[in-house]
Amino acid sequence: MLRLKQVNKDYATPQGPLPILRDVDLELDRGSAVAVTGPSGSGKSTLLYVTGALDPPTSGEVVLDGKNPYLLNDAELSAFRNRAVGFVFQDHLLLPQCTAFENVLVPALAGHSATDAATEARAKTLLDRVGLGSRMGHKPAALSGGERQRCAIARALLFEPVLLLCDEPTGNLDHASATNVADLLFELHVEQKTILITVTHSEELASRFPVRYRLNDQRLALSCPP
Repeated sequence: MLRLKQVNKDYATPQGPLPILRDVDLELDRGSAVAVTGPSGSGKSTLLYVTGALDPPTSGEVVLDGKNPYLLNDAELSAFRNRAVGFVFQDHLLLPQCTAFENVLVPALAGHSATDAATEARAKTLLDRVGLGSRMGHKPAALSGGERQRCAIARALLFEPVLLLCDEPTGNLDHASATNVADLLFELHVEQKTILITVTHSEELASRFPVRYRLNDQRLALSCPP
């Protein structure tokens, strides 16, 4: 369902190309869950952005659900990314002026003027599932850090994506909230059979994954095989 083949990523600098990823190979079937660790600045977030069709590789191939998203035109790429990929970021990135319910609906509103009843019903179901059924009318400022992150998880899963990418999803949370969010991620991943890739500095979180990779010196290597 997901294949990265000989993926390289460079960024342009005044001094010339800066290599970030080198010869990255990765194959994951639906239902897989992997953690990626590595030192700060090693390219972990870049790996997520390339994998999630946000940032094209300099060379190599990315295939998700039978498609190379970087061969699509801009409109097709946006639609594919919106439907096939869910993102959960460290800082949740909720819209402060919108309620939890409205934030979960944001992917459906992208490029559209309205949502349908089925999508709204799924948003409510997801908010119930993440424990925010009674808080869906609250804006982010009225939610705790853990609640905001759970809302972000619900938003990421609105369209039942094939791929769920998490960039330090527990990095800003206290231990109890981090454990709660991690539990929820794994439960929903299993229920929806996503491909789950989580970048983390937390050894505690990484240890919960059956497969772990380490990114260092621009290269991705298994640190804990299945």
